[in-house]
Amino acid sequence: PAIETLGSVSVICSDKTGTLTRNEMMVASVVTYQHAFTLEGEGYNPEGDLKLNDRCISPTEHSALEEMARAAALCNDASLVEKSGVWHSEGDPMEGALLSFAGKMNLDVRQEQSVWKRSDAIPFDARHRFMATLSHDHQHHACIFVKGAPERLLEMCGSQRSTDGKVEPLDMAYWQQQMLTIAAKGQRLLAFAVKPVNTDYTVLEQDDLNESLIMLGLVGMIDPPRSEAISAVAECHQAGIRVKMITGDHAETAAAIGKQIGLKNPNKVLTGLDIDGMDDLQLKANVIDCDIFARTSPEHKLRLVTAIQAHDLTVAMTGDGVNDAPALKRADAGIAMGLKGSEAAKEAAELVLADDNFATIVSAVREGRTVYDNLKKIISWTLPTNAGEAMTIIVALLFGMTLPITPVQILWVNLITAVTLGIALAFEPTEENTMRRPPRSRNESLLSAELLWHIVLVSLLFLGGVYGIYDYAISQGYSLELARTLAVNTLVVMEIFHLFFIRNIHGTSITWKAICGTKVIWRVVFVISCAQFVITYHPWLQTIFGTESISFWDGVLVIAIGVMLFITIEMEKQLRLFVRRTRV
Repeated sequence: PAIETLGSVSVICSDKTGTLTRNEMMVASVVTYQHAFTLEGEGYNPEGDLKLNDRCISPTEHSALEEMARAAALCNDASLVEKSGVWHSEGDPMEGALLSFAGKMNLDVRQEQSVWKRSDAIPFDARHRFMATLSHDHQHHACIFVKGAPERLLEMCGSQRSTDGKVEPLDMAYWQQQMLTIAAKGQRLLAFAVKPVNTDYTVLEQDDLNESLIMLGLVGMIDPPRSEAISAVAECHQAGIRVKMITGDHAETAAAIGKQIGLKNPNKVLTGLDIDGMDDLQLKANVIDCDIFARTSPEHKLRLVTAIQAHDLTVAMTGDGVNDAPALKRADAGIAMGLKGSEAAKEAAELVLADDNFATIVSAVREGRTVYDNLKKIISWTLPTNAGEAMTIIVALLFGMTLPITPVQILWVNLITAVTLGIALAFEPTEENTMRRPPRSRNESLLSAELLWHIVLVSLLFLGGVYGIYDYAISQGYSLELARTLAVNTLVVMEIFHLFFIRNIHGTSITWKAICGTKVIWRVVFVISCAQFVITYHPWLQTIFGTESISFWDGVLVIAIGVMLFITIEMEKQLRLFVRRTRV
């Protein structure tokens, strides 16, 4: 059911981290007061050149860099491991990138972590947007190291570290300008701050951090988009699905990433503060045209889902945290992260994304549409053929005519075709235009007016085909058994040709690929054809089913009726599509 729901999804709200990006972060920009550096390297390898104005320099030339590196190493829960010459992060990818940055600043991370023992910590939370640790060293020093969103840390800082290592008043304008510069490059921003405390200080409280920290600097981390995510977003737009990105990053960073992955409206960004300042009606009015939401919390996700659903749209939402559970539960299709998602998120969601990749969501949407299409194809094949069979008997009874097909022959047709032809449609592959059709309404009925008309049309054609061949046989002086044999074979042949039409029921034009069918279809057709040959020509079965052998040319006539059925309903479909296009 969850996959089928994804097939009708109109909006996908995706967290940037992990689904849209590669999650292989690396620090690319480093900013201290009055200096902006660039940092090179590859992956999590703790080696790389530090440059200032395109000139390689040593980190030891700037003391603030050492202090930033120490904060990055100590306010951190991850670790770096080298396997076969390749460095990997065990833990959060962002924290792994920070350990790599510390190594590039010539800091021995393991030694620092052994010298500075952590006494207490405030874990990162989306509500306060920072992480803080309290550490003591062997020389009776104690410091609080903090990392987090630059806007939040600037609120908590009253001073900054100067170029010569002294403490001076905070230059808010400088830091805000540097934030905009780095964010415009599409880099993820993170700030570091420190606060020396007494050695007897062992418990860390949030109230101890307000406006008392010393700003150390900023880093900008690159988190390149997945190449498959870019094509997946484009495929969503083709399919009439709007993709909205929700992230905790800075608004400028989010806008730059939005442009890279191809979101429709990357220039408009709503932040968590903007959302907090809107009531439900205002959010409903703004949520459709905006595709990027930055500096958001899990609580904002729930409001966004509700606001989008208020437009009668089907929403898929991704999430990984415990606090994402309400939004995942509220969404029409909640999608939890399988790799880094919490158990609470997985239990609340309908789907678990095993690889945390946005492209997999789009594949699931395609699969959902295919499941629904095949279900509808089975219904679209079964109802008209059964109605055609029923009408053949009902007309004969109403008008007092001789039955063109005996009850045992009808039982045979239902047994051989329902078990084979109907089930074969369940194995139909995805049609070429599946992801070029707009999402269907979630209130759409399986028995649409179009399908009801198709049932009536095909039933009448079946009636005409069966009685046409029956009257022909009687007029030629054939026996009643031979006339009924031609009728029952015509009925089966018409069901086979109707099956080939149903396979391409959504196609705008008939193609050779649609006519050729799949291996399953041809195996089924072969089995049915053999079965019909056996009951038509085998003497023992002729006695049971009341059949007689038919001539070659009569057999050609039977197949010709099936071909005419296919041509007629295909022409009707093309005429209907033409009228629909002219109205548009």
